[in-house]
Formats: sequence, C-alpha cells, structure tokens
Amino acid sequence: MTLATDLMNYALICAFMVVGLSQILAMIRVVIGPGVGDRILALDTMVVNAIGLIVLMGVAQGAHIYFEASLIIAMLGFVSTVAYARFVLREDIIE
Repeated sequence: MTLATDLMNYALICAFMVVGLSQILAMIRVVIGPGVGDRILALDTMVVNAIGLIVLMGVAQGAHIYFEASLIIAMLGFVSTVAYARFVLREDIIE
C-alpha cells in the first residue's frame, strides 16, 4: 500500500470515530435536554451526523449510491425538523 492510501484509511477511521462520538453526544442531548427546543435541535444534529456517516461510508467503499441516499435523508430530515418545530410552536402542522 502507498502512503496516500494509508493516510486516507487513517483519516477515514478518525472521521468515523469523531462523527460517531458526535452522534452519541447528540443522542445524550435528546435524552437529557432541558427543553423541547434543545431536543429538536439535537434530533436535527443527529440527522446531520447520520448523513455524515453515510457519506463517509460511501467514500470508504467507493460507491455512489450512498451519496444519493444521503441527499434523500437530508431532504426528509429538513422537512421533519420543520414539521416537528411547527407542531411544538403551534400544535398544528397543516394550517
């Protein structure tokens, strides 16, 4: 293996660990968050972290399907965050 391949593998392992730790910390914030707004923000952060993990998996495996899946999850995560925030603020999603 070349030096560039070794560095890429180490960078991917480090990135997986950092994003995984961030996911765990966001999950803790969902559980012990003092308010509903903190929990909504933590759930949105978990969606972003999940997208990061999916993209890292795509880079590690060299498959393009992971990038398309991450775009779909990003759209669903945005819509669900907005819907949940509107429900909390107005107690009605559809006006």
